[in-house]
Amino acid sequence: MRGIRADLVAVAVQLALVAAAAALGAYLNRPESGVVLFEPAPPIFAIWQPHAGWGTAPAVLLAVLVVCYGPTATRLRLRYLLPLGYLCALGWTFSLAMIDGWRTGLAGRLVQWPEYLHDVPGITDIPRMLATFSARIPVGVPGSWTTHVSGHPPGATLFFVWLERIGLPGGGPAAVACVLFGCLAVVAVPATLALLGRPDAARSMLPFLVLFPGAVWIGASADAVFTGVSASAIALLALATRCRVPVRVPVALAAGLLLGCTLYLSYGLVLIGLLAVAVLIYTRSWSVAVLAILGVLAVVAAFTLAGFWWFDGYAQLHHRYYHDDVGAMRPYWYWVWANLASLVLAVGPAVLPALRRAFAHRRSAVVLLAGAALLAVLLADLSGMSKAEVERIWLPFDVWLLAATALLPARGRRWWLLAQAGTALLVNHLLLTNW
Repeated sequence: MRGIRADLVAVAVQLALVAAAAALGAYLNRPESGVVLFEPAPPIFAIWQPHAGWGTAPAVLLAVLVVCYGPTATRLRLRYLLPLGYLCALGWTFSLAMIDGWRTGLAGRLVQWPEYLHDVPGITDIPRMLATFSARIPVGVPGSWTTHVSGHPPGATLFFVWLERIGLPGGGPAAVACVLFGCLAVVAVPATLALLGRPDAARSMLPFLVLFPGAVWIGASADAVFTGVSASAIALLALATRCRVPVRVPVALAAGLLLGCTLYLSYGLVLIGLLAVAVLIYTRSWSVAVLAILGVLAVVAAFTLAGFWWFDGYAQLHHRYYHDDVGAMRPYWYWVWANLASLVLAVGPAVLPALRRAFAHRRSAVVLLAGAALLAVLLADLSGMSKAEVERIWLPFDVWLLAATALLPARGRRWWLLAQAGTALLVNHLLLTNW
């Protein structure tokens, strides 16, 4: 009973945190408060709008199937389970997005003003775009980037530019690409656990990744791409530690190149390095570490030679965020803890009880990965560069927190899966999210 009681206490703490953030947020949103949260329905960037849509029935049906049969399906071999999990995650994510409809829930989100696709048509010269990128971050300068373009290194924008160049322009193809990339985490995270010697944990956690509440923001936001790419980089790094010498070199270099790319997708993804370090410390593969670092440096050198210096971009963003953008308005004292309420809604109620078990667990790959992700989230939170909207911004770390769900008792797993699915369905049906 101690375990069950502790789990119930953990759930109660999460509910209290979300309720407190919502109640205080509503109070602060009154005009007379003098506080600007810049969020209509804190702690989530959304508006209250109960609704249903074409995706409601398939989302509920898929949730029921995974809750009922997911724990049994984990007996399958990973070679079959991982592709099945990816397909189910695609169905779950697209169904959740279609609750809001194709135009509102998917195709229309990436073309609105603050988003990347707003600026993509004006980018006709990529070398010039890279050379002048940092100079166009401040507000008010000629050709100033929109909010999301200026808020990230150029790699994020280049992803959508390249989509257009290969003949996939517009919000629809961009949204589909985001979902396809984002759901790669459902393969990469358990694959990493299996490569680190825990195939049992990989199978156990897979249904939780499939019914990941954060899928509400995987479909569709650019942060889904960041999630899939960064998770794949860590999986490649783990694979390199298991490869024999002739194959290890190209795999480790590829992992480093992909890790380097993450640095130019989002400034905050520098913290994904904590997961990379966790993998390398756990495996003690120092030769892989050297090769991966060379891969990272190759990407840094390429962007630097093209005219974009990462630290200049971050410095310009920091100034814009705290002087000309929402960062200047949103109060740190509120968001430093309300962010955690957003995190609860993105990862679901099963994660805190699972983390509680991880803290008491002996050293293992599960504990190391979940612990590294938790440290990354806490550092991002304390930095003050993620005041609100973390339900999507922290997606690359959230998927690794779910590794801890492998430690939940098998007997109650279906109830936890039901709670996870219920969280996503409630959020998506009660709120109209912005991304």
